[in-house]
Amino acid sequence: MFKPLHNYVLLERIEEENKTPGGIIIPDNAKEKPSRGRVIATGDGTFENGQKIPMTVKSGDTVLFAKWASSANEVKIDGHDYVLIKESDILGIL
Repeated sequence: MFKPLHNYVLLERIEEENKTPGGIIIPDNAKEKPSRGRVIATGDGTFENGQKIPMTVKSGDTVLFAKWASSANEVKIDGHDYVLIKESDILGIL
């Protein structure tokens, strides 16, 4: 399995509903990429001023992350699509 380094997090995107609350179906080409994900793996954390700062998120957490995160990288591992992102681009745990 893939193990991210430092403060990187490997996420699997969680697809959003393809219907609005009013029942309108959104076509695939009009959908935005989901900004929710499930944490698959995390790095060990980072060092700052000689002190280790552990990760806040852990495997299995469902998180909300910035849609246009500067650190986001789309990766394919063993045929599955993932997002590799810095923990600082995660907005919160759901």
